[in-house]
Amino acid sequence: MKAIQLEQPKAFREIDLPEPPAPGPGDAVVKVHRVGVCGTDYSGYLGKMPFFSYPRIPGHELGVEVVAVGEGVTNVKPGDKAAVEPYINCQKCYSCTRGHTNCCENHLTLGVHVDGGLRPLFTVPARKLHVSTKLTFEQLALVETLGIGLHAINRANPRPDETVLVIGAGPIGLSVIEFAKLAGARIIVMDLNEQRLAFAREKMGITDTILSTGNLEADVKVFTEMTGGKLGNVVVDATGSARSMVGAYNFVGFTGRLVWVGITQDELHFTQPLMHRREMTFMASRNALAHEFTRIIRLIEGGMLDTRPWVTHRAPMSELIDVFPTWLKPETGVVKAMVEVN
Repeated sequence: MKAIQLEQPKAFREIDLPEPPAPGPGDAVVKVHRVGVCGTDYSGYLGKMPFFSYPRIPGHELGVEVVAVGEGVTNVKPGDKAAVEPYINCQKCYSCTRGHTNCCENHLTLGVHVDGGLRPLFTVPARKLHVSTKLTFEQLALVETLGIGLHAINRANPRPDETVLVIGAGPIGLSVIEFAKLAGARIIVMDLNEQRLAFAREKMGITDTILSTGNLEADVKVFTEMTGGKLGNVVVDATGSARSMVGAYNFVGFTGRLVWVGITQDELHFTQPLMHRREMTFMASRNALAHEFTRIIRLIEGGMLDTRPWVTHRAPMSELIDVFPTWLKPETGVVKAMVEVN
């Protein structure tokens, strides 16, 4: 069977693989129908993702169909449609035993540390499959992206009387917005790209946006005026830009929380007195948890989350190598690209 491998940064190639053998105990073989493309995939392609290893078959946002299950598997059966929780955890380390499976000490993400879903069939632990009888494969492939946003919001835990500033209106920022809305908080979105802000306004109903000038002092002034001097109770930086991540704490108000959901290989440098004076809390947010996948599926099934505006670009896997570089260009207007595998 054909698969797409990222041999090294900026170098995709098509490879041949044997079909997977019958699944062992606890495992399932799945047919991949849809693969979402996210910032991790773009960063891996550019060689800027610190956790990415090469050569690698990318693909971790997956809508799949179960085709075979191994001994002892009871949570799924052949024919089930499922989203894949792509964070393979050991279940034995200190982090796992405390329930923090998203940051297992021996963590392996499909498509990043081990081969992912840009192939017709592969084997996955059955416990990582989240079944829905109602969602399409495309909707199921969006669950992981939404999980990143939900986990970031769960880390910050905003209240209805609080203001959330989301810096970066790409797919991860948009997923943060979805759950900040469900929390009832006031949301302000900032980005350098007016096209992305327009999407947030027109498709997601966000009325308060800031087109960043790239000048930190000017942007803080605008945000200060918009909040009546209170600044942000929660600031989520979803850019992956070191400059933005460092500057983000200037938007955090007294006793506010800053969540970094983006990742950078660069060092972050900032002075400490402002953080201390305002008694800020700094947090990282990594991946998502199983119960967050379950909640997202139920929210989409119940009509509380509308995924229809998300996917702006589609391509069959046979065209991916040629089209992928174009999705990196801002003028393409990509919000979420989706690869059709089967």
